[in-house]
Amino acid sequence: MKKIVLLLLICSFSYAQNAKRKLLWEENFSKKNINEKFWNFETGDGCPDLCGYGNNERQIYTKTNHEIKDGILIIEARKEGTKYTSTKITTKGKKQFLYGRIEARAKLPVGHGLWPAFWMLGANIDEVKWPKTGEIDILEYIGRDPHMVYTTLHTQDSHGNTINTKRTEFPNIEEGYHVYAIEWSKEKIEFYVDTTLVYTFNPEVKDENTWPFDKPFYIIVNLAIGGNFGGPDVDDTVLPQKYYVDYVRVYE
Repeated sequence: MKKIVLLLLICSFSYAQNAKRKLLWEENFSKKNINEKFWNFETGDGCPDLCGYGNNERQIYTKTNHEIKDGILIIEARKEGTKYTSTKITTKGKKQFLYGRIEARAKLPVGHGLWPAFWMLGANIDEVKWPKTGEIDILEYIGRDPHMVYTTLHTQDSHGNTINTKRTEFPNIEEGYHVYAIEWSKEKIEFYVDTTLVYTFNPEVKDENTWPFDKPFYIIVNLAIGGNFGGPDVDDTVLPQKYYVDYVRVYE
């Protein structure tokens, strides 16, 4: 009962806060299929350009490891023979955003080797490449480190290394849905889990190396398997596992 009351309070607080703001875009997964007016499927294993997506990830992304049911996007990580499969969607080239509040409500999969994420990359990535384009990891969770949420930024200044980051403990993060969000302005980026501010990035010097966050970014939702961060080992006995995403919203 206490958990239900707490969830209602969180949802009410989030609604009250955001009701005052202009909603720029939302994806409620209300259609039967992924709306490809807004979303792209990224498929394959990253080869030949970036095998393992630069992290030695083990999954092959497909268009079939997901479903939309009752307004929920469900991405499923599977072991199929000797291969791991999953789904990754992005708004690259279709929807991009600069500043505001970007949030998703999601329920996490659990198990060693699973790596669900909700994140953003600079829309100019094809021109300037990573990490100069910048990366905003609103949510990363790795099954080998339960109860922890990672919020991270990558820049040219850090040479792509994970130094601008925060690992925050939430004992019940695996239970039910939670809201993962950033508040992004010209001055700083604040990261939230539900109503808790977990990390603020506000470098004193803001230039193209430390602050690529003055240009539009696009949104990514995916469930990776294994890899340098998520693995390297994968517990096959937990598969299949599902990553549930209720909505993605962007406010002014």
